[in-house]
Amino acid sequence: MANETLNSLLKEYEQKKLNAELDLDRRKEYLYKLIPRLEEIDSELSTLGISTAKNILNNISKPDSVDNLKLKIANLKKEKEAILIQNGYSLDYLKPFYDCKICNDTGFILDKNYKTTMCNCLKQKLLNVAFNKSNISNIDKENFNKFNELIFSDEVDLAKYRFNISPRRNILNIKNKSIEFVNNFDNPDCKNLLFVGSTGLR
Repeated sequence: MANETLNSLLKEYEQKKLNAELDLDRRKEYLYKLIPRLEEIDSELSTLGISTAKNILNNISKPDSVDNLKLKIANLKKEKEAILIQNGYSLDYLKPFYDCKICNDTGFILDKNYKTTMCNCLKQKLLNVAFNKSNISNIDKENFNKFNELIFSDEVDLAKYRFNISPRRNILNIKNKSIEFVNNFDNPDCKNLLFVGSTGLR
């Protein structure tokens, strides 16, 4: 069940990421037609980025060459930002609008040791699913304040109930023990509760 839930959420993340990238493509297409210079800048940035990477990977011993490429990239980025601002667009308008800025809607990030780890957003999604599948989500309807002992019989019948006290007194004892357990949950000396018996209302 846990794997099914995770796989389902990962498919949801894939779709979210795809939607964000498709939305970016539409915004790019619109702005490129409106302001052709932006497409030229993005094309130049892509070319310069590849050139810079090649120079670094090939260990080209010309630091001036790499520095010059970096300067060109910086200037193009400034020009792009200026164009966006002048035309009333935010600086991130030509970037994907991911729901999670940390993992970019992948559900995973690299930790300090460059190991892949689950992003907090995905952890929260898993917790939400577990929460919704439990009865905890009904806590406003099912709690001690809503408890009604009057639905339990006040009759003492050992043969019928197998207790020498009434079902009402028994359930009140259980309620009091449960409240005590909740109030002392963080106390290491507090004993746990153990529920036994067949399935049902008894």
